[in-house]
Amino acid sequence: MIPPSDITAVLLAGGRGRRMGGIDKGWVEVSGRPLIERLVERLSPQVGGVIVNANRELARYRGLGVPVVSDDVQGYPGPLAGAAAGMRRVTTPWTLLAAVDMPWLPLDCVASLASAAEGADIISAHDGERCQPLVALIRTALHIDLDNWLAEGGAKVTDWYARHRWQEVRFVNGDQAFANLNTPEDRAAAERDSERW
Repeated sequence: MIPPSDITAVLLAGGRGRRMGGIDKGWVEVSGRPLIERLVERLSPQVGGVIVNANRELARYRGLGVPVVSDDVQGYPGPLAGAAAGMRRVTTPWTLLAAVDMPWLPLDCVASLASAAEGADIISAHDGERCQPLVALIRTALHIDLDNWLAEGGAKVTDWYARHRWQEVRFVNGDQAFANLNTPEDRAAAERDSERW
C-alpha cells in the first residue's frame, strides 16, 4: 500500500473551458464555492501535498496556499501538458492526477487506486461504464518519458498510458462519483442536486 505521504496531487485546472463559455473552470461556483476549493478540500486528506496546474488567474490560485505551475507550451495543448508541468515539480514517488471539474471524487479515491499499484506504473479510475483517465495515480519518474512523448507530438492521454504498465480500478457508483461539470447546464444540475454537497 502506498502511504498518502508518498503521493502529491496535481489538480488540472489549465484548460480553456470552451464548453463552459471560455471561463476558468476552477473558479466556477456551485452552491457558493469554487470547484477548485472543493477539490483541494476533498483530496488534501488523501495525499501528502497538492499542486495546481493553471494557465490563468494564477495569483488567485496561489491564494489557495498551494504551489501553482503553468504549462510550458502555449496554446492549451491538453491535459498531459499540465500533467507534465506538475509532475516536474512533484518530489514524492507518486503523482495523483485529478481534473478540477470533478467535484464528487470519492473520499477513498486515492486509497482505492493505491491498493492496485503493485506491478503497475499507472492506475486510473473506471466508473463502471468508461475509463476516467484524468483521475490516475502515476509513478512520478515517468515524467521524463512523458516530456519526450509530448515533444514527439503525442497528445492522447490513454495512448501515453498504454506505453506503460497500466491498469484500471472500477468504482461502485462511479458514474456519479466521476461526473464532471463541462457546461453551464451541468453546473445548473449540480446546483439543483444540493444533497450531494
